[in-house]
This record gives sequence, C-alpha cells and structure tokens, in this order.
Amino acid sequence: MLSDMSENNEKSRSEAANGSSINEDNESDAVPSEALTLPSHVAGTGSLDRLVDTARDYARAAASENTLKAYAKDWAHFTRWCRMKGTEPLPPSPEMIGLYLADLASGLGSSSSQSASRPLSVSTIDRRLSGLAWSYAQRGFTLDRRDRHIATVLAGIKRKHARPPVQKEAIMAKDILAMVATLPFDLRGLRDRAILLLGYAGGLRRQEIVSLDVHKDDTPDSGGWIEIFDKGALLTLNAKTGWREVEIGRGSKDQTCPVHALEQWLHFSKIDFGPVFVGTSRDGKKALETRLNDKHVARLIKRTVLDAGIRSELPEKERLALFSGHSLRAGLASSAEIDERYVQKQLGHASAEMTRRYQRRRDRFRVNLTKAAGL
Repeated sequence: MLSDMSENNEKSRSEAANGSSINEDNESDAVPSEALTLPSHVAGTGSLDRLVDTARDYARAAASENTLKAYAKDWAHFTRWCRMKGTEPLPPSPEMIGLYLADLASGLGSSSSQSASRPLSVSTIDRRLSGLAWSYAQRGFTLDRRDRHIATVLAGIKRKHARPPVQKEAIMAKDILAMVATLPFDLRGLRDRAILLLGYAGGLRRQEIVSLDVHKDDTPDSGGWIEIFDKGALLTLNAKTGWREVEIGRGSKDQTCPVHALEQWLHFSKIDFGPVFVGTSRDGKKALETRLNDKHVARLIKRTVLDAGIRSELPEKERLALFSGHSLRAGLASSAEIDERYVQKQLGHASAEMTRRYQRRRDRFRVNLTKAAGL
C-alpha cells in the first residue's frame, strides 16, 4: 500500500507541475469552467462556443444549489488536507482518500501540531466522499468508491461509529396553530403564515417552498409553480426525486387554511409573476422582487417555536436544536390520520419505509405478527 501511495504521489506532483493543480481555497472551483470544452481538434465558432456555455449551464443544473455548495466545501476541505500532508489532490489516490476518511472519523487533527478536532458523523463522512467523487468527475477523473483502500476503511468506520440518525422533533397540528397565531397580520406576517401552513400541509422541504413561482417558467431558477382552484391548490414541484404534484386542499376555516393564506399573501403583496415568496421592504409594507433563501424557513420555524412556547420546559438552546425545516414534513406524517400511502405520495417518498421514518407518533404494533402466527 505504501509503495502504491508513493507512486501515486509522484504522479500527482507531475500532474501538478504540468498545470493540473487547483486552487485549494477557491470553493467556487467545485465546477471547473474548463470541465466542458470543445475537443482540441475542433475549431471554435460563435455557435459552438454558445453551445459550450449552454452545456455548462445544464451541467450546473444537475444538482441543487445547496448540494453544489456542500460539494464545494467538501472539495476545499480535502485539498487543504492534501496540502498539509504534502501531497496533491489530483489525480485521485484511493490510498490517500482512505487515510482522509480515517482522519475525519478519528478526529486526530490534520497535523501533529494541531489539536484534535471533533470526529465527524458517519453520514457526514459519507456525504464528503460523495462530494469528492462528484468533484473528481467534473475534472475528468473517476473515483472508485469500491476500491479496497476506500471501501474497507469506510465499512470499518460505519461498523465502529454508526449511530441511529438524530431526528428532529415533529411539529404537530396544535403546534403549527400556535406558531401561526404568533404572527402579525402585516405583509410580512401574511407571507410567513403562508409559508408555515403551505409547508406543513404539503409536507414540503424548505427549498421546495421558496423555489415556487406563480406560473410555469416564470424564472430560470424556478423549482415549480402553483395553480389555485375552488377546492385547493396544486403545486407542481421539480423535487429531489423528479417532478411531482402536491395537492393541498382547503382547510376547515380561513384562519388556518393554507390555500387561503397563500391567496391573502399573493393579493396584498400584488405578486402575479415570478417567485411566490420574496423579501419585504424594511418597513414591511412592500414586497420586493428577490426570492427568499431557504434558510428563512428554518429561522422562521425556530422563531415561532420559541414565541409559541413549544417545549417550554426545555432550555432555549435545546428547544432550538429540536426543530428544523424537516419538522414540518415530520409533523404532517405524524399528524395525518389517513392511509399511509397518501402520506407517502404527499411527501414524495419512493418507499413506505422512508415515510415511516418521518412518523414520530405512530402505533408501531398495529400489526401484531406474533398473534397472527398463533402465539
């Protein structure tokens, strides 16, 4: 293994000397501009150059903005680690990546003079590896995750350090009602009320909420659009699992109806084109054109959880840690007393098992196989 590492390191330094090295600290380099270019034997023309730019735009759209940012940070962290170890990140070395994963899991620190850092969770390490594989692919390299130097180390990390996933608290029906009751009825309050109720009733991810447009193809960065009918609203979403439709029926009363809240926001904000959820002016009286960031949803949930006094028996720091954007999806899955397959469809899950992970309060022993087997 050590001899293989030596050969790879020598090859890496040779590649770097020939111009293949990259700027380790430039996170925006996660998608190199040269990743998609014309073949060397093809002369460039205006139309071909425009097609190259178009292809690059499509390549950037292959993953969500948040995923690209995470992959960029993964690549920047790995390249800094390589620099501190006296090696190069290109071309990929399974041996060095195996050592990198071990370092992340052990929390031993990046150098003998550096104090130990907190070990990363197994899910974060797995995500880091996915980020490296993606980044290498953008640079024309293939990282084989099944290589024994990577696969065996990762398997050992999972066996030794794997823990059950930490789940966020579900926001139940009474909680969401208490949360929206804390919001004022100014323009900003109308918007935030629509965000909470729509996100809850639709079981939406926070990115799905803020990426909505009024109509199809209103903006290039649209993640879907809305259609409002007498009986409810239909959301067409370009979600993680592909295009899907989410039906949100009208509620029993206007004060808690997500469709009514959406209509109120669109009416008073005078939004009839482009992003549905945008920022407001400093005085809160005018809707702006800029689409909200998905972090606004997370901050809104945490703020209204505190204002509504949910889990008030806990210290504020613990209460804030319990809730996130996923609390809306978990709340719908846990509160809706209907056939499980309808919840699965609403959340866009490929399997019932994934839906059950979101159900915080369900009867786990509703089907008793022990009695069914005659015991």
